[in-house]
Amino acid sequence: MLKKLLVGLLCLGFTHTYADTIKTDVLVIGGSASGTAAALQCARSKVKTILVEPGPWLGGEMTSGGMCVLDGNRNLPSGIWGEFRKHVRDFYLKSPGFDTTQNAVLRFEPYTGAAILRKMTDTVKNLTLKMNTPYTTVKKNGTGWEVTITEKGKINIIKAQVLIDATGTGDVAAMAGVPFSTGFDSRKDTGEQLAPENAIPVIQDITWCAVLKDYGKGTDKTIAQPAGYNAAAYESLKGKDLLKMVLGGKLPNNKYMIKWSDGNSYKASVEQLDPKNRAQYYKETRLKVLGLIYFLQTVGGLKNFSVTDEFGTPDGLPPIPYMREYRRAKGQIRMVLDDIMTPYNRSSKLYRTSIAVGDASPGQHFVDKRGPQTAYPPFPGYSVPMGALVVKDFDNLLVTEKAMSTTHLVNASTFYPSVQMVVGQGAGTVAAFCAFYKTTTSKLNVRSVQGELLDFKGYLLPFTDVPLTDPNFRAIQQVGATGLLQGIAKVNGKNAAILFKPDTTVSTAEVEPVIKEIYTRAFLWFNKTKPGTQFTVGNLLSFISEITLSDPETLQKTLEKQWQANYKFTQAYDLNRPITRREFAVLTNKYLNPFARTVDLTGKLVN
Repeated sequence: MLKKLLVGLLCLGFTHTYADTIKTDVLVIGGSASGTAAALQCARSKVKTILVEPGPWLGGEMTSGGMCVLDGNRNLPSGIWGEFRKHVRDFYLKSPGFDTTQNAVLRFEPYTGAAILRKMTDTVKNLTLKMNTPYTTVKKNGTGWEVTITEKGKINIIKAQVLIDATGTGDVAAMAGVPFSTGFDSRKDTGEQLAPENAIPVIQDITWCAVLKDYGKGTDKTIAQPAGYNAAAYESLKGKDLLKMVLGGKLPNNKYMIKWSDGNSYKASVEQLDPKNRAQYYKETRLKVLGLIYFLQTVGGLKNFSVTDEFGTPDGLPPIPYMREYRRAKGQIRMVLDDIMTPYNRSSKLYRTSIAVGDASPGQHFVDKRGPQTAYPPFPGYSVPMGALVVKDFDNLLVTEKAMSTTHLVNASTFYPSVQMVVGQGAGTVAAFCAFYKTTTSKLNVRSVQGELLDFKGYLLPFTDVPLTDPNFRAIQQVGATGLLQGIAKVNGKNAAILFKPDTTVSTAEVEPVIKEIYTRAFLWFNKTKPGTQFTVGNLLSFISEITLSDPETLQKTLEKQWQANYKFTQAYDLNRPITRREFAVLTNKYLNPFARTVDLTGKLVN
């Protein structure tokens, strides 16, 4: 017995001695939508990056989870998300019936989505992928991190300056000892009027998606009856038009995504999703999904619809579920519902620190009757603050996916894969800043990070009427991020688009408070000039002269020459007319550069 123990200890020592230590600037764990985008952005920002994914595919729930019909962020094609959308549309361009409209709901086969993401990562320098690679330990190493992985049967250690947890479950942050919150937050805790009076320990259901293929009329592709099958479990589906329901999840190439609240969505709890219980819970849930498919084939008569082999799993189901909620890390900032609904009317100005945008309608899926249905007002597009990704008291640790620092009510939108791909790019930009400048997340320069994000076609504000192709996109985004010109909500049913309205005019009341906040001498100018209700072209030029100490006459003559030739403004140069929001944004950005004013993670101006 003693001899065996000594041999074991020697083997352990031998393994540890010869384990490779790999150094990198940024380590991203989790090849989810956000993780893939984060790794791409880090590498494009020219810092050495490693992406570790325990499975064989990139994309997380939108590929490996089969959640491949995406309607969120259709009108906000920010950065890498917009790039992915374009690749998918281009791939299916000649596929019969595929909607290639710029803002159509995005539908793709999971395997194809994963392949597109893999091709995107393969074309980038500074990025190393480690697929099928589990991780076992996570620990702090000075201001950086040390993670143990198992690669091709060998234990290796990765040392990174910055670590991003892009898992859907927050497992990396949990290993690091990060505290979490779960379930419905109380109104007293968050200040959200729509939150319940008391906290409720309930999380949203998971859905184990299925992708079925129509093998043609007369074909019998009935699967074997799964263990524990009970037709009574699907009683609620009897009498429904099952064929119509299946066809509603249409994908290219005669495939269909099944994602039904009444069918393959299941109650989940924090205990069931705990790593020690997760495998068993997943096994039981997969059997229920197979039971649903068997029910459709036998009771529903849809024998020609069955699973495909694209996932490479024994049962033909996606390897992971579509998880809406689990646990949320405690970040430097917690994003609350008011940051979405009334971003300009709060003491904190988190929109000024934005690193992502979203507009997904909040989902509410609860088998557990304790989970109340929240009466959300029309849900607007929103900005995601930088501090929601930065873990509090854990330098250089960032979190995305469901582990972001939000409330339950906010997570109901931010968890969507299309939103998370945008969030991931923001996380990658933050990580790259820390790595490039050899600093920590406690010393972030918000404007530098945002400037890098804009360089890579990212959105800071969710303005749907000023696309990336607009020549003034960057100026409008930067001025919007100062609050000088605020977004305007346009309600359409349950949603509200946020518009910039570039051709409408500027009122003095909307710009005066922020001008005075940013420029210390502004109150002198307002007292002297006393602009009218509408801010004019002449008012802005006069203010520019005041702040920049430039000669008013020279400035006016210069701009008169450049008005249409350089700036391509469509309205005539006239000092007396009200200035448009586009003209104000472009000229303010050019001559006054309010975006250069430093802000902290709460959006407060720093002198």
